Amino acid sequence: MSNQTEWWAPVKSDESVTDLFGGDRVAATPEAPEPRRRSRASGRKREERLRKQRRRRSIAVLIVALVLVAGAGYVVFSVMGVSLFGGGASQTKAITDYPGPGRPGADPITINSGDSGAAMATTLYEAGIVASEGAFRTAFAANEDAPLIQPGTYQLLLEMKAEDAVRALLDPKSRVSMKVTIPESWNAEQIFNKINEVTLVSMDDIRAAAADTAGIGLPAEANGNVEGWLFPTTYQFEPGTTATQMLGQMVAKTVELLTAKGVPQDQWTTVLIKASLVEREAKHDEDRPKMARAIQNRIDKGMRLQIDASLAYGLGIPGTQLTRDMLLTSDNPYNLERVVGLPPTPIASPGEKSIDAILNPADGTWLFWMTVNLDTGETRFATTNDEHEENRALYRQWQAERQQEEQEEEG
Repeated sequence: MSNQTEWWAPVKSDESVTDLFGGDRVAATPEAPEPRRRSRASGRKREERLRKQRRRRSIAVLIVALVLVAGAGYVVFSVMGVSLFGGGASQTKAITDYPGPGRPGADPITINSGDSGAAMATTLYEAGIVASEGAFRTAFAANEDAPLIQPGTYQLLLEMKAEDAVRALLDPKSRVSMKVTIPESWNAEQIFNKINEVTLVSMDDIRAAAADTAGIGLPAEANGNVEGWLFPTTYQFEPGTTATQMLGQMVAKTVELLTAKGVPQDQWTTVLIKASLVEREAKHDEDRPKMARAIQNRIDKGMRLQIDASLAYGLGIPGTQLTRDMLLTSDNPYNLERVVGLPPTPIASPGEKSIDAILNPADGTWLFWMTVNLDTGETRFATTNDEHEENRALYRQWQAERQQEEQEEEG
């Protein structure tokens, strides 16, 4: 067996061989074995160099790819508002809310009947009152009174904290509405003036609305006259409410009340006429049922009612301006000193207590009443004319004492 250490076969001196690792063809002689070994080492170094180059190219390509992916993600997020590695911005962005308390400058907003908290949120957000719809919805859900928010027009502040906006909508002071209070015993003309004064709706428009009986829902029983049908109470009118709508609400309230009390429709006008007489005469609530009974007793006996307030209404003057001659000579159909029965229409808008008095008069035989003290409103009732004259004397006594007091104050 040969004792050579190389694995390749020996060659002759004149032969050549190709290096297995890509070396050049060289002449090998027994005297020159080193070039073959150098060629082998050089091949290994070259291979190592190539491997390093390939690794460097791979790393560079990976870095460029990562940069491109990150850049694309940034562009998508910036333009679309969406993250490549999570949900949309709405999943990560917290609900925004103004710190409050807000500032003036907001336009009035309207809450419509049936609006949900979400609908209100949209209205307030678009008006610049809250920072986001979500903030208002959260505040609405957290306030147990929020479902009590009423339809209407409201004046709020710009840039309010959402929970403050909810509280403001629950506060009646935030309502932008015109409050018109109609006292009991006022007649239609006084009511028209009040509406004009508060709402600035012209008197021409108000009178035109009163003449539009179909538009205001005036029942046929009223014979085209709104007197007595404009129920006395407090009304809240939103901006833009027309005269027709205002009077319509008042008429509807009267019809609603009469219906609720079970008054037959063919008796509506009669009840309102009688109640209006009581309204103009009574000074205290406890006197109303007695007056109602006295009126009915006189009607049952065919007596003239002799209620001075009726003629004052018919003449369009205050009761204090009536004279005895007016009562004795006026042919006005409202002159109950000469006309038997009721006046042709109510003489004022009666309140619920006067209507109740007509529907439930007190038991008694009274035919007369006399207010014997105008300062206190003390009123006395009588069945006979003699009793009535006694009461009249009490009134004259009070009148004399009052005149004396005034003279002493002047002196």
